[in-house]
Amino acid sequence: MKFLQKAAFSAVIAVLGSGAFAQEVTLKMHQFLPEQANVPKLILLPWAERIEEASGGRIEVQHFPSMQLGGKPPELASQVVDGVADIIWTVAGYTPGRFPQAEVFELPFIMTNAEDTSRAYWEFAEANMMDSDFRDMKMLGVWVHGPGVIHSKEPVNEISDLNGMKVRGPTRIITGMLSELGATPVGMPVPAVPEALSKGVIDATVIPWEVTGALKVPELVTNHTTFGGEALYTTAFIFAMNQAKYDSLPDDLKAVIDDNSGADLSALGGKMMAKADGPSREAAEELGNNIIDLDPDQVADWKGAAAKVKANWIEDMNGKGFDGQALVDQAESLIAKHSE
Repeated sequence: MKFLQKAAFSAVIAVLGSGAFAQEVTLKMHQFLPEQANVPKLILLPWAERIEEASGGRIEVQHFPSMQLGGKPPELASQVVDGVADIIWTVAGYTPGRFPQAEVFELPFIMTNAEDTSRAYWEFAEANMMDSDFRDMKMLGVWVHGPGVIHSKEPVNEISDLNGMKVRGPTRIITGMLSELGATPVGMPVPAVPEALSKGVIDATVIPWEVTGALKVPELVTNHTTFGGEALYTTAFIFAMNQAKYDSLPDDLKAVIDDNSGADLSALGGKMMAKADGPSREAAEELGNNIIDLDPDQVADWKGAAAKVKANWIEDMNGKGFDGQALVDQAESLIAKHSE
């Protein structure tokens, strides 16, 4: 009998040691970029690894890049609410009107740097959005990318160069800005950009440097317009979890999620996206592409031309029952606070 008890005990230990009983929760993480792109490589997958390690292997995060669970990028926000995916990363503005307050961080020239602006975005979201815009999901992080760049087939040195140019924009704020600047805006998710450029559907696109490599944009255009130390625009992202899935976790695993979410994750997301800008710009330079760095006087002209975008947004938000100017003031104050 003792031998049987010992054998049974040894079998249990062996099974536990193998990890067969260790995993309790599987989380499906869905997003629209290829796995080799910088966001999954530098932010999402390292986050998943930290979750798995901190949970002692009780949580497994399965990554589904490039919309492998089905649907299109604008459907990701609904997928995490409906439980098609347990976790999603997406552009807030891919679903226009769903996250209206997040748009304040996309206004022209409002951003200082991606890390500090992302920390401000999280604090702004905690104050204004968790019970409204984000009420249907468990927010893990919110961030913005580095300074937006114009990537074009023909050079863009002056605002007038945009006249009649078909330029892709990611969200309604950015397409509105492009329209104010004289371009013909074309809204589309970023995975559609390479085909649209190659087929002539668009003449240019605005995206940060960091994603140009994964999309092979420097091979499809030869000109890149930057704005010195300023940011023509940025894009607001959300990283969210299905609320019911989070609620179903035991308290210690909820703590694992919480400890790896929030302001620090948001700031890290912005920091890593901006950090990846440098190598991507260098790759375009190595191809011999034309990098157009606008000087401060030129940037001032663009700021003046884009000023109406902010006024339009304030008026639009007022019409939706918000105090648009107060939201702009709050966002700018938080960005300034975190940029000190």
